[in-house]
Amino acid sequence: MSRSRILPLALVLSVLSTSPARGAAPAPLEVEEATVAGLQESMASGRTTSRALVQAYLDRIARLDPSLRSILELNPDALSIADGLDRERGEGGARGPLHGIPVLLKDNVSTGDRMETTAGSLALSGNHAPRDAFLVARLRAAGAVLLGKANLSEWANIRSTHSSSGWSARGGQTRNPYALDRSPCGSSSGTAAAVAASLATVGVGTETDGSIVCPSGATGLVGLKPTVGLVSRSGIVPISATQDTAGPMARTVADAAALLGALTGVDPEDPPTQRSAGKAAPDYARFLDPEGLRGARIGVVRKGVYGASPPADRVFDAAVAEMRRRGAVIVDPADIPHLGEYDDAELEVLLYELKAGLDAFLPGWAPGAKVRSLADVIAFDEAHAAEEMPFFGQELFVKAQAKGPLTDAAYRKALERCRRLARREGLDAVFARHRLDALVAPTGGPAWTIDLVTGDHFAQGSSTPAAVAGYPSITVPAGLAFGLPVGLSFIGKPWSEGTLLKLAYSFEQATRARRPPAFLPTADLSGR
Repeated sequence: MSRSRILPLALVLSVLSTSPARGAAPAPLEVEEATVAGLQESMASGRTTSRALVQAYLDRIARLDPSLRSILELNPDALSIADGLDRERGEGGARGPLHGIPVLLKDNVSTGDRMETTAGSLALSGNHAPRDAFLVARLRAAGAVLLGKANLSEWANIRSTHSSSGWSARGGQTRNPYALDRSPCGSSSGTAAAVAASLATVGVGTETDGSIVCPSGATGLVGLKPTVGLVSRSGIVPISATQDTAGPMARTVADAAALLGALTGVDPEDPPTQRSAGKAAPDYARFLDPEGLRGARIGVVRKGVYGASPPADRVFDAAVAEMRRRGAVIVDPADIPHLGEYDDAELEVLLYELKAGLDAFLPGWAPGAKVRSLADVIAFDEAHAAEEMPFFGQELFVKAQAKGPLTDAAYRKALERCRRLARREGLDAVFARHRLDALVAPTGGPAWTIDLVTGDHFAQGSSTPAAVAGYPSITVPAGLAFGLPVGLSFIGKPWSEGTLLKLAYSFEQATRARRPPAFLPTADLSGR
């Protein structure tokens, strides 16, 4: 860890940990694997406070994060916010399930406070957003304590095809807490590693294609990518207007449900959220049924997502067998038509939308930044190549900059192909043919070794159909392979988050597959 990163984080930790307490200090609190419901019960009973909870996480971060590099910045106001929420609880009760709960944000989500919003790039170093992103305002209204900003794959992994997931110029390389030489996947890498290591209760990630579900699967988390439009994107550094979304990352399905309920809402600045009116649930906890698999029709996706990682396949097959034992009606196989046929079209769409989105975002949400457009970012990276591009370049940025406006025929053709093959002739077709409640697939293979020389080594993944279609998916821990987590993904129809939570919760309760990380130096190869 470089001194440039140690000093600011250590200084904030010192200031926060020595802030004067108000009233008697509670006993030290153990937060490893703590749940939202459990912490709420402890605060409601008076056994602990939000302040004590925040302090416990700060202490744990100081002890463990130097080996993970998962957190870029801590909120200097976290303890004072917790104090205010403790007073409010004492005077009138809790606002809801997140009252006083520390939440970690990916550092592409704008906060109108003393924290920076940089997407991990030095080009945005020192940027303080003029206001909160819509979802951040929702979290504050729910009583959450914003604990800090998490490291990520810089610019959410859209800069280069040779990147290393979890690396940013601002934060360096995030590491997987299950084996420190393994990748946490990306781009919500820091959120995943931190929540998996119990450095926060829950976290917010973002996804364009795989950036919530892949790191969640690789670090033994529940990660939910909502239907595009269920959660606002305004104030989030953009890649794609048609695929971007934020979503919860948590150690349990119940915690993911609690966080999702706080994130949803119709945002006038994000028109797709208008479609969520009447479709979002005020309380997703009502879907958590331990018998939720019984009678559910579940299709098993194999073609294109199975066979590249034998260890993951073994875990997946065992998961399918368990769902059958729990009363699910299994349709195997139920392969997704056209999978892999629209990858080039997807990239074309993303490049066009990246340029348009970033050029619109930067002047309004980063008015004091050194850069005002994608072209400025490219020039900054070239001028600071030693810091920004020591391991991989920015060829995708350059390709995006060469694109025209969103009125171009090439863009419209690529977008139509994506929607037709991913939706109507893809997911919609397989759901209708087999009358399915959901599809299941391996989320991905076990985490690969970090490789800053040649970049990521993906074995397999199943995120693209739901990502391109804009449909929801959730990954839940399914087991371990050589001590490394393997996730199971449920893919659903639009606005079916409740159904996916029900199925994932039932599977979670049946298997109890999650195991806390052990921070091993490397994977345990002594057995499967």
